[in-house]
Amino acid sequence: MQFQISKQFSVRVVTVFLFAIILLQLSPIIVQAQNLGGAPATNKAVQGQTAAQPEGAFLNLVNWVGNVIAPVGAALCVVMAIINYTHGRGVARWAIAGIGLLMVSGLTRLLEFWISNGTAGV
Repeated sequence: MQFQISKQFSVRVVTVFLFAIILLQLSPIIVQAQNLGGAPATNKAVQGQTAAQPEGAFLNLVNWVGNVIAPVGAALCVVMAIINYTHGRGVARWAIAGIGLLMVSGLTRLLEFWISNGTAGV
């Protein structure tokens, strides 16, 4: 018994790949890089430092992990847990990974809060 791919399906797959290739080629034109220029970065870890200096760059990296990477990873873990549940496989590892990523996000947000309010006697 052979599996045959319909012509309509193969045309759709080729169309999606061509669209993706064109989008990847145009993305540098569409996307603008973030540049702080001479403007100061708000909520700096070290007073008087900008994002162009090592301390500000490290704070930006921590913010990126805590505010973007960890929550997106947690959402992907939830999706994988749902997919595994529908297939009758184990869900615990994906659920634990998602909770762990949310904890990383929460801890980085807590550290950011402590740093920004640390001069107020906290």
